[in-house]
Amino acid sequence: MSVLDNFEDWKNFLGDRLQHAKTEGMDQNVIGDMAHQLGDYLASEVEPKNAQEKVLRDLWNVASEEEQQAIANVMVKLVQ
Repeated sequence: MSVLDNFEDWKNFLGDRLQHAKTEGMDQNVIGDMAHQLGDYLASEVEPKNAQEKVLRDLWNVASEEEQQAIANVMVKLVQ
């Protein structure tokens, strides 16, 4: 089973990765930029596995670059 199959598993996975990045001293701006890159990748390359991921992909695809960065930052906050 993939972490993408269940939204709660996905959030927990991201939260674990975020904690690891912070422990390693990664700057919040770098984390936000990486979250944006991950959002781009997921929206273009990964088929959503659940309703929440479909909504996020649709929002991402209609958002401007600035709005995408905001979505990425909110996802980081969500998993903190």
